[in-house]
Amino acid sequence: MTTPASRTGPISGESGPAGTPPPIELADLSVMIGGQGGDGTLTVSDLLGRYFRKCGLYVYTSRNVLSRIRGGHADASVRASRDPISAVKPEVDVLVAFDNEAVEMGRAELAAHGYVIYDSTGFHVDLPNASGFPFATLVGGPLGQPIFKNTAAYGALSVLLGFDVAKTREVIEERFKRRGGEALEKNLKALEIGRKAALEVTGLAGRFSVAEGDAHDLILTTGNQAVALGFVVGGGRFFAGYPITPATEVMEYLQRYLPSFGGVVRQAEDELAAVNMILGAAYAGARVMTSTSGPGLSLMTEGIGQAGTAEIPIVVADCQRVGPSTGQPTRHEQSDLSHLANLGHGEYPRFVIAPSDPADCFSMTVEALNLAEKWRVPVILLLDQALCQNTATSARFDLGRAHVDRGKRLTAADLPQMTEYKAYRFSDDGISPYAAPGTPGLWAEITGNEHDEWGHVSVNPTNRVRMMKKRMGKMVQARDDLPPCRLFGAPDAKVGLIGYGSTSGPILETQAILAARGVKTRYLQARTVYPVPVHEIDPFLKSVDVAYVIEHNYTGQFARLLRETLPWHHAKLRSILKYDGYTFRTPQIIAGIPEVA
Repeated sequence: MTTPASRTGPISGESGPAGTPPPIELADLSVMIGGQGGDGTLTVSDLLGRYFRKCGLYVYTSRNVLSRIRGGHADASVRASRDPISAVKPEVDVLVAFDNEAVEMGRAELAAHGYVIYDSTGFHVDLPNASGFPFATLVGGPLGQPIFKNTAAYGALSVLLGFDVAKTREVIEERFKRRGGEALEKNLKALEIGRKAALEVTGLAGRFSVAEGDAHDLILTTGNQAVALGFVVGGGRFFAGYPITPATEVMEYLQRYLPSFGGVVRQAEDELAAVNMILGAAYAGARVMTSTSGPGLSLMTEGIGQAGTAEIPIVVADCQRVGPSTGQPTRHEQSDLSHLANLGHGEYPRFVIAPSDPADCFSMTVEALNLAEKWRVPVILLLDQALCQNTATSARFDLGRAHVDRGKRLTAADLPQMTEYKAYRFSDDGISPYAAPGTPGLWAEITGNEHDEWGHVSVNPTNRVRMMKKRMGKMVQARDDLPPCRLFGAPDAKVGLIGYGSTSGPILETQAILAARGVKTRYLQARTVYPVPVHEIDPFLKSVDVAYVIEHNYTGQFARLLRETLPWHHAKLRSILKYDGYTFRTPQIIAGIPEVA
């Protein structure tokens, strides 16, 4: 190779040597970056996301990495659009490849007009629309380290996509200024190296143009960040957890911010310790939470059961991943629902609520804290890998709407009106007033054994029946407090769609595609998944001829739960399932609906 860049084949639509074609304007574009772990694919993704936000575009990024520090294939996708988005685009407009494996994986998704930029240091790409740059060599000499090839690739991309030069540089300055002057200077040099190399390739500059958007007053965030912020704003003050993918970021963000609000974050030695720490802190009167994923949830199950029986309010954020066992820690799935609906031995009340986007993650974390303390039950915040870790554009969280409901709490000022204090007093709504331990003049006994109103261990059958009805009745009494379903689409549609969590993004886009074809659908987004909101799902199912439950697991866990709870609708329910570790694309949902396919 005699030049720093090589070009293979003609560009589709090029008018010839005498002229250059007009740029292809992209109002909804997708860039995929792939290579080996440690190549910096997520860095390029982050830089692009930041740039597109400056352009006022909606952004959605996803990641595909292995559970290791270095090595193994890793890729990331960045989608930017003038319109709201919360799903991966089915085809790729630009592929950035740091190794040949990235080309082999990405070429199948490449659009007809798609283009490939690759690091030609160690391989060659034989595709008609591709440009190779020895990024590692180009930056290795001047900067002393080949790792800066990711910033050089961003520079080459900025030329291909017709980025504004000033904004492109601003992104680098914002991203690296916290790392010190030397790191910033080297990345700015790498940016210019990449730009210069791309500008030397005939016909590459401005092949595409990126449309400007109106989404300027928005934020770019993840579900994990939103959960952490919701915990802080919702009055959460004690968090204990153990690192586990994809939940770890919740604890990391809280370690950074919660102490400023008088809160405490403890990294426990394991999940058993974490759940028991929050049990103790909740009993003492703190608002508490832990976050975990499949294997950790299994270890916490006994502690969650104790919270249910002892009526101790806790919140558990379950960030689902591929299981069982270690499974695939960095991949996406929704296969914990059956476990949560039958959580451990015995029967006790608990609420399982499911956010669908970062704004939901924020508000429903606040809601989970309120539900836990008002009804004195464990609340599970059911998340999934895509929701937890993928970055999405979101409206700014409305902190002013967040309110704190601590339920029936007694203080020393209530003592003159009391003749006795029973920690488990029977009541019409099943809620017993709570007094923090150490309240002057009050004493209580709290236990996970079956107990009477005073908290004394009891095997009396009459008491057992009353206590069971008291606890389990909360699942009925709390109905109006639980997050309601949302409905989208034509009210008179006869094809129904049902989903929860991050599947909502692909489902809503599917609806828009079908509506453009004149096909009506009605989508029910479940936000409370246990107890099943029969009062909402029953009328929905009555209104449609068929309902497709769209979820990420092998056995159709939510569909099965619906069939168990609403058996009279058994014949209407169908499943569209995906369990390969990747999120739904809209064509996959459409293909699963015979009525419209």
